Order: sequence, then structure tokens, then C-alpha cells
Amino acid sequence: MQQFDPASLLVSRSQSADEGPIIRMSQRARELRAGGMDVVSLTLGEPDFDTPENIQAAATAAMKAGFTHYSPVMGIPELRTALSAKLRAENGLDYGPNDICVANGAKQAIANAILSIVGEGDEVIMLAPFWVSYEITVRFAGGTPKVLHAGVDENYKVPARRIAAAITPRTKLIVLNSPSNPTGAVWTRDELMELAGVVKAHANVMVLSDEIYEYIMFGGEMVSIGSLPGMRERTITVNGFSKGFAMTGWRLGYAAAPAPIAKAMSRMQSALTAGANQFVQRAAIAALEGPRDEVERMRLEYQKRRDMVLKGLRTIPGLRIGDIPATFYAFPDVSGLLGRKAGNHLLDTTDALCDWLLEQHGVATVPGTAFGAPGSIRLSFACSEAEIAKAMERMQRALGSLI
Repeated sequence: MQQFDPASLLVSRSQSADEGPIIRMSQRARELRAGGMDVVSLTLGEPDFDTPENIQAAATAAMKAGFTHYSPVMGIPELRTALSAKLRAENGLDYGPNDICVANGAKQAIANAILSIVGEGDEVIMLAPFWVSYEITVRFAGGTPKVLHAGVDENYKVPARRIAAAITPRTKLIVLNSPSNPTGAVWTRDELMELAGVVKAHANVMVLSDEIYEYIMFGGEMVSIGSLPGMRERTITVNGFSKGFAMTGWRLGYAAAPAPIAKAMSRMQSALTAGANQFVQRAAIAALEGPRDEVERMRLEYQKRRDMVLKGLRTIPGLRIGDIPATFYAFPDVSGLLGRKAGNHLLDTTDALCDWLLEQHGVATVPGTAFGAPGSIRLSFACSEAEIAKAMERMQRALGSLI
């Protein structure tokens, strides 16, 4: 009998399906903690708050009422109607219930959209720093990511003129994330108007707008690009319940798009998974229509933490950090620290720097290579003020010691 190696059957797609540095750093932090080390983990973008009680109660009531069976692939009509009302009232987006596809998390909504409109050879403009899953999914679809970079000097936002210059006849999609993971950047109305003008100058270009952090803003105006003149038919708006409502484990997201694309996303979801959990969908209605006191309380807590992080990071020589107008992430530029030594150990990449911070100083961060920006690192401040204070003190001491 011939020897069989299951690994020999794997295709390249299986190797690229990995959020690499994020998972690696969070896993290593857990291992060190299990071994007795005091580790402050600033890796995962998960709220440390429990889901508000009114949402939990709605899920329990829905289960007791028998809503534990399969749901329609696009989502239950009651939730899609509530989402339509929410998008109109809060975002100025005119999408009916049949233009909305509910998914098993915003990540699946993004995958549904990309897999529905991006094919072999299509180009997708990625605005770096970006969330790693965008690039992974584009490559799954056979598309070619075309990465444009913006650093701290441009407030992490690629100017519309550079986006316009990057568009070719093969460009199909521009992926926009505002507020942004990993930078916290928020695109202003004027900036979005400029981008909309670029998009409308081309017959076959759309925007995928990921707006999952819309409830975690510390000032300014939340503007949905799909609400701008002429952009409704050019935009797929993605959102979900994980971040603002602290519902990460509930796995519920959605996308709103022109009807033909919404239907295609539903077909894609039907082929790959199924409709989202029904009692979670009914809890989501309670989230949308219930009080927002807890959402606001969490936002204010994040704002206090943001202020602590900015104050701490700005005392570190060689590190650069812009404002953080939204989200619970900081994305400092540490390129001025690369090439320095910790004793005899050369820290020439952000991967090496993050490994050293974790292994030697007990602070887990994520290298910017995960986000298309290898000169920066990401810190999540979705953790307690005590943990943040400890992390800032350790980072100040560690990075200040480099020679």
C-alpha cells in the first residue's frame, strides 16, 4: 500500500486563509499566561464588556417562544425591516428590506459581497492600513489587491487623487473602512465627496464600505458614503452588531446593496452556510429599537482609554501617533525605532519588536504586517484602564531602553 500524506492534498488557498500575526500574537500571549507570566494582551479587537441585558433578555425570550429553527437566508423580515429603518434614520441610506442581506457576522457579509462581484483578474483597491480579511477574501475570489498606502502624515487616509490614479479598466471595487481598523481614522464628508466623484467617473467601479465601528466615535460626523448623491447604486454598506453592542460571539452582520447584488449575496450565503441564527436576529431587533444607554456608556469608557493610550504613547521618543477619532485601536508608527538593539538583539522589523515586547516585557501587540503597514504596530484598548496603565508603563520602559 502506498504511503498517504493528507498534507499533500492541500491547495495554496488553504495556506493563505490565515489572519497570521493577529492569531499568532494572541495565541502566544495565552501560552505565556498559562505558564505563569503576567501578560497584558492588546491584540484582539473584542469589547471587554458583556452584551447589554435587554439584548440578552430578548434572545432568551425568543428561544422560549420557539425561534430556534432555520431562518430565511436573507434574514427574518422583521430584522430586515428594522435595519432598513435604522439605515434610513441614522445613515441617510435608502435601502428597503429586500436590499439587505443578514449574515453570520460582518466578516461573512464582506465575503458574500466580494465573492459576488469580484472574479479572476479583477482589481480591488485596498487602502492600507487595512483589516487583513479584506485582502484574504479578494484573493479567494481570484481578484488582485492593489494596495495604496497612507501613513500618519496623511492621517492614514489615501487622498482621492491617488485613488483616481490607481484605477484601471480592470478595477472593480474600492474597499473603504471608516471608522478604520486598525487606525481609528474617520473619513470626513468632504473627503468622501471627493472619493465619490472618483468612483462616479468610472462605469464599473463600486465601493464596499465597512462601517462596523460607527458607534465608537469620539467626535466628528459619521458619514456613510452610500448616502452621498449618486452613490446608493455604487455602494455596498456592511455593518454588524459585534463592536457597538458588544455582541462579538453572537455572530451577526449585514450588508445593504442594490437589489441585484443583495440577491447575489443571498445566493452566495445559501451556497456556503445558511441563514443567521434566528433568536440572535430577534435579539438584534431589541438592540436596534431598545435604549442605547449601554452603547453610550461603552463609548465613553473607550474614550477615556483612548486618552490614556495617546498620553502614554506620546511620551515615547521615536514613536509617532496621530489622533484616534474612533474605534478602540491605536496604530503607532514605530519605524523610527526599527534597527535599534535591545542588548545584543537587533529589532529590525515590527514582528521582531512585537515578539520582544511580549517575550521580555509582557505586552502583546500586533505587528503592522497584518494590516499592510509593516512600519507600525496595533494596540487594542478594549481592556481595563488598569491593564492599559500597566501596558503603557511597560512600553515606555522597554522602548526607552533601546539603543
